[in-house]
Amino acid sequence: MKPGWNKLGLLYRPSSTGRHPKLLTHTANPLPVLLEGDVYRIYYSGRDINNRSSVGAVDINILTRKVIREYHEPMFEHGAEGSFFADGVSIGNCYESDGVRYMLFMGWQNPASGHWRGDIGRLIVNPDLTLKLDSQFPFIGADAIDPISLSYPWVIRRDSGVYDMWYGSTANWDAGNGEMLHTINYATSTDGHHWDRQGLAVPYIIGKAQAFSRPTVIGSIETGFEMWFSYRSGAGESYRIGYAHSKDCHSWQLALDASGINISDNSWDSEMIEYPYVFIHKGQRYMLYNGNGYGKTGFGLAVWANA
Repeated sequence: MKPGWNKLGLLYRPSSTGRHPKLLTHTANPLPVLLEGDVYRIYYSGRDINNRSSVGAVDINILTRKVIREYHEPMFEHGAEGSFFADGVSIGNCYESDGVRYMLFMGWQNPASGHWRGDIGRLIVNPDLTLKLDSQFPFIGADAIDPISLSYPWVIRRDSGVYDMWYGSTANWDAGNGEMLHTINYATSTDGHHWDRQGLAVPYIIGKAQAFSRPTVIGSIETGFEMWFSYRSGAGESYRIGYAHSKDCHSWQLALDASGINISDNSWDSEMIEYPYVFIHKGQRYMLYNGNGYGKTGFGLAVWANA
């Protein structure tokens, strides 16, 4: 048997009644923060009746897979009309700089007169794990390298002190087959605040892998780096989870068939799987991920099996 992800099932799907109006549906982009022992606070992006996303949370013991506490109020709401996150907040991951923990997110804009688009924003994670906006302006916005739209950032800090960021960037809304070309780009920083954008990180293949989102990266210079992400082929399929690997953070090789996870035959994740988050708990790799409906059916948990 090849190494791969052993699905442990649906981890969390909120009840359909008694929901806060900002968290009526969806638990997309699960992001775990360790509380104590085996209990994680898992933040997610929920939606209101107009599909605008805000940040909710739930505390779960990932070994027993039991819900410890649900938070019915949003941890952070989408912005007012005209803000860069007026139409939604889709979370990426957390990192620390100068003793402050930050949570990065994609801020959505869906203007009536134009195409939707996104910028990268930053939340401050307070010591009590509440959230507040770092700035009313995008942390990373469009420029000559990323001229159209940005999404789903992921940051790691290496032992050397260098910060690496992978994020989505739209090259065009239609690559000739009706699907956008949205790539994973790369940036570096020495302080976690100011970033030097490097351009394309992961190669794409039109008609096979061309609409990427939510990269999640683990590894080191000594062991090499691994990345999982969600992607669409451009040939009509819904989201799948793909894989790439690199020895140095800079040069990545696609290995889509080596992701170790696929849709189920008959379940909450039988139509699509997307928005992975890979983390290590007590020496074991775990993956949180979404299934059908872009997170409408909840999020699940998988554990890495070497054989």
